[in-house]
Formats: sequence, C-alpha cells, structure tokens
Amino acid sequence: MEKEENQNNPSTKLNQDQTTENEKTDESLNKENNEVASQEPKEEIKEPTPEEKIAELEDKVARTFAEMENQRRRFEKEKEDAFEYGGYSFAKEALNLIDNLDRSKHVLESDEKLKETEALKKTLEHLDIIKKDLISIFEKNNIKPIESLNKKLDPNFHQAMMEIEDDTKEPGTIIQEIQKGFTIKDRLLRPSLVGVSKKVTKKEEKTEEKQEN
Repeated sequence: MEKEENQNNPSTKLNQDQTTENEKTDESLNKENNEVASQEPKEEIKEPTPEEKIAELEDKVARTFAEMENQRRRFEKEKEDAFEYGGYSFAKEALNLIDNLDRSKHVLESDEKLKETEALKKTLEHLDIIKKDLISIFEKNNIKPIESLNKKLDPNFHQAMMEIEDDTKEPGTIIQEIQKGFTIKDRLLRPSLVGVSKKVTKKEEKTEEKQEN
C-alpha cells in the first residue's frame, strides 16, 4: 500500500529520478578521470648502469686526491715560509740597534765639547766597528741593506720623505738617505726613507739671477 502511494506521489518520484541521475554523473566522471590517469605517462626511475656508477666513483676519487694534493702543497709552502721567514719579526726589531747606533753617533758628532777630541774619535771608531759587525751578522742570515744613494726611486724598496731641488741630478734620483732599508731574502724587511731630487723652480731661478745682477 505504501509502495503504491510512493509511486503515485510526484515529489517522491522526482527525488528518485534525480538521485539516479546524480549517480550516473558520478560514474561518468570517475570513468573519465580513470581514463585520463591511464593516459598520463608514468615517470620511470632509471637505475644507473655499472659503468656509470664506476665513472661517478672515479670522479669522486680524483676530486679527493686533487684536494689532498692542494692541501699538501699549501702545508709545504707554509712550512718553507716559516723556516725562511720565521725570524722576520725579530730581524725587523733588531734593525733598531743600527738605528740607535746611528743616532748615538750623530749626537756625539753634534756635541761642541767633544768636537776634535781624541775621545770622540775613538768612540766613533768603536761605533762604526759595532755597526759593521751587526750588518755582517745580518748578511749571514740573508738580511741585506738596500743601496739607495744616486739610484732612481723605486716604490718597492724606497719611501720618499722629501724633495730636494737639485739640477745636477735627474728628477726622482735619491740624493739623501734618511734611514737605511733592508731586505730578508727576496722580501722587503723595511723600505729606505730617502730624499729625492727635483728641478729648481723658475721663481727661485729668477731670484738667483737677480742676486747675481
């Protein structure tokens, strides 16, 4: 009886038809999705061949050996530098001894009371002997003075402290050595402090001409 009533009821029949239509639509969509999924190419994970694995290992080993060789060379270079230039700081400080000897000599020579005395003469001789001995010891350890006077200014070894007008020399020629420079092997220990020549200015030339007239 209820069955007949449901069948005769228009709203109930409409709901049943709509449910059936929805189920058909869902089935159709699922079918289409399955077809699309089956058409998409699957990415295959390619296993490397034994030859490729060997080549990769050989490359890693070669890189490791190259890095080890570079480290060994760096270590050897650092060891050589430490052996050859290990006394660099000490040598640089030791140059103060020569500087102090030169200062002492200059003070004594400038003392009016000591000028032309036998004591001054002997003292200066002893200072010169000590300085020569020091330089000799330095040279035995590859610490050598830089020759500067009458040479062209070289920024690698000289540091210009002043310019001195002098037409008898080419401009840039070292005509005064304020402080002697030194090298240790092929490395600069300290530069020479020098004065270099420059041309006489025109104003001074005119002044000199006027004075002569």
